[in-house]
Amino acid sequence: MTQNSSRAVCAVTVVTNRHAGLGAGQDVAAAALARFRERGVEVAEVRAPSAAETARLVRDSIERDNSDAVVCIGGDGLINVTLDAVARTGVPLGLVPAGTGNDLARELGVPTDDPVAAADVVVDGRTRTIDLGQIDLSEPGSAPMWFATVTGTGFDARVTLRANAMRWPRGRLRYTLAALAEISGRFTVPYRVELTGAVTDGLTNLGAGSTVATNAVMVAVGNTRTYGGGMLICPDAVMDDGLLDLTVVGKLSRLEMLRLLPVLSAGKRQNHPEVKQYRAAEITLTAPVAPATADGEPAGSLPITIRAVPGALTVLVP
Repeated sequence: MTQNSSRAVCAVTVVTNRHAGLGAGQDVAAAALARFRERGVEVAEVRAPSAAETARLVRDSIERDNSDAVVCIGGDGLINVTLDAVARTGVPLGLVPAGTGNDLARELGVPTDDPVAAADVVVDGRTRTIDLGQIDLSEPGSAPMWFATVTGTGFDARVTLRANAMRWPRGRLRYTLAALAEISGRFTVPYRVELTGAVTDGLTNLGAGSTVATNAVMVAVGNTRTYGGGMLICPDAVMDDGLLDLTVVGKLSRLEMLRLLPVLSAGKRQNHPEVKQYRAAEITLTAPVAPATADGEPAGSLPITIRAVPGALTVLVP
């Protein structure tokens, strides 16, 4: 468990997604930027048309403008894009939530419905160090991808990709409707799950270097407990323990999955014999025709290898 510390925040690089939260990002950004200036903080704003350009501009701004912190005004997807620029640098990341999920902000206790209060968290300068997950993608030549919350695969990822394309409704209901739309498609597939540095710690009993072969609807790997706006998919995950939590939803019927979805959407723990949980330092997932998402962003298709990177990110917290 890491300890909080404090540092002065006088200049920030702000990354904005003014279309986040179905347009709410514009108002959130205006309120947060006004608060920064009111408190005497110098602001350099970054807006770019692509993830790669965003990361490049943030790196440049950190060096050129001597920023004390990088601030994301948006959702978990924008944070994911920004990780390439801030991971392992020691430059703290501040959050002003403006997305539909805001799971990392919620996990850290950052206000999700008050941009002025979230901006004050940044300026007050209390920091904490957390882990990140890193994915080795299957596409040749692809660079590893960071994530802060959850990587989902299979049905899970298909639901997220569909939900991202929906303009209505907002919040968790969007993911529920996307799940209902996807449940009629390809459902259970054979998974091979390889765990390195596995621990028991009250979870499913496995030794280090274990392999699980199972038919599953989906497999989620969490650095944090929730995704999709509070869906409790990895209920025991701790974001600074140097490990990742793994939830395997096994061979469920569509009716059983329909019964499980409201439990997930309500942010409740899943109690079902086909839902198994593991914990490991590194995980390799293999399955046919199974897409992956990380922090709600596309992350290619399986096979992928995911590892915990301890202390990779410094964040600003209340």
